[in-house]
Amino acid sequence: MEFEQADALNQAIRLLSLRHRARAAALLAPLGLHPGQEALLLELARTGPRIQAQLSDALGCEPPSVTLMVRKLEASGHLRRGPAPSDKRASVVELTDQGRALAGQVKRLWCELAEETVAGLPDRTVAALPETLRTMTGNVDTRHTRTSRGRGDGGRA
Repeated sequence: MEFEQADALNQAIRLLSLRHRARAAALLAPLGLHPGQEALLLELARTGPRIQAQLSDALGCEPPSVTLMVRKLEASGHLRRGPAPSDKRASVVELTDQGRALAGQVKRLWCELAEETVAGLPDRTVAALPETLRTMTGNVDTRHTRTSRGRGDGGRA
C-alpha cells in the first residue's frame, strides 16, 4: 500500500474513533455514564451475571478498568457484586433493577448513535460493516500473538 492511501485510511479510522467516542460520551452524559460503562451494562444485560474476569475478556479491557467501572456502577445502584460460588476470590457482577432500566435506555441511545454513524450508507454496506470492523480489529489486536498474516513469507520469520 502506498503511503498516501495508508495515511488516508489511518486518518479516517482515527477520526471516526475519536468522534464516535465523543458523540457516545455526549449521549451517555445525561444518564450519568462515561464511555465504557455502557458496554459493561450491555454485556450484563446480554449475558446475565458474570465474574469480573469474564467481563474483562468480553469487553477487551484490563481487569483494573473493569474493577473501577464496577465500583462506580455499584455505588450508583446499577450493579451489585457477590462472591462467586465456585471461587470465593472472584466476584460475580449482576445488574440491579435500576441497572436493567438504565441498560434499556442505553440500548435506545446505542441505536441512535449507530443510525447517526451510518447515515447515508447503503443498506448492503451497513450490513457488512460489523464483520469488516471485527476483522480490522482482529488485525490490530495486540492482546494476541501476531501471525504471519500479511508477511508474504508463508509463515517463516
